Amino acid sequence: MHTCSVIVPVYNSEGSLRPLVERLAAVLPQFISAYELILVNDASRDASWDVICQLVEDYDWVSGINLMRNYGQHNALLCGIRSARYELVITMDDDLQHPPEELPQLVARLDEGFDVVYGTPAQQQHGLLRDLASQITKLALQSAMGIETARKVSAFRVCRTSIRDAFASYQGPYVSIDVLLTWGTTRFSSVTVRHDPRTIGVSNYTLRKLVIHALNMMTGFSVLPLQLASLLGFLLAAFSILVLIWVIGRYLIEGTPVQGFPFLASIIGIFSGAQLLALGIIGEYLARMHFRIMDKPSYTVREYRLSGESEH
Repeated sequence: MHTCSVIVPVYNSEGSLRPLVERLAAVLPQFISAYELILVNDASRDASWDVICQLVEDYDWVSGINLMRNYGQHNALLCGIRSARYELVITMDDDLQHPPEELPQLVARLDEGFDVVYGTPAQQQHGLLRDLASQITKLALQSAMGIETARKVSAFRVCRTSIRDAFASYQGPYVSIDVLLTWGTTRFSSVTVRHDPRTIGVSNYTLRKLVIHALNMMTGFSVLPLQLASLLGFLLAAFSILVLIWVIGRYLIEGTPVQGFPFLASIIGIFSGAQLLALGIIGEYLARMHFRIMDKPSYTVREYRLSGESEH
């Protein structure tokens, strides 16, 4: 049997934490010999940290980490993964949409020779805009993970703890756990799992946050935007050559030049827009280099509440 560390980023989930722990307590002993649960509080505005502290007192396999401010889900996950003590790392959300009862089949698939296994929901239980934003995020992941793997990505995952050595020295405000995992392995897989509707609280992920996360992944972990800017420049250069051929050809054939301010203004507008787009993309990369040079941390811990040393 395996040993595992379950990592759960927490944000405004005071009502769902205790039911989550109770369900994990019932499931984990069935297929795990030693385990721990690390609840990373991402500066919740409700009483989530108080609930975590109480859970640490009630269960000697539960630990709590309280971050100084809100850093984001992936930053909180990175903090928890670096604190994991056991052989496997399981990550899941705090809203009970990831059923703990599905964990055995994720670990079983991992034992088939994989390093990372995602629990892909059979049917998403989100709204239209949230599902659309999730698809945008997965499209952004394709450049770093490959198409097939990116389609299966989920926050419900199990991986080998040793993979974290590949990104042990990573520092920076922009974190994507899925991309960091590709630094350590290419052996990904997935299984279809149940995805329950949320019955407690509301989702903290908005369309805006997911779109920003997708943009951060593309500019922080991929050169795809720069490649697209180069392609755009090539296409517009080819277009300008064709326009030049047309202008010269018309003059030679008809004896009259191309006239009209709208034509000239349109050509200038196209090239000016392309230049500004390319400059904007380069600026995004320079901004990320600037933050890296500043050595801005991925997270800062305010307080630890550690579990007991006994194993289960």
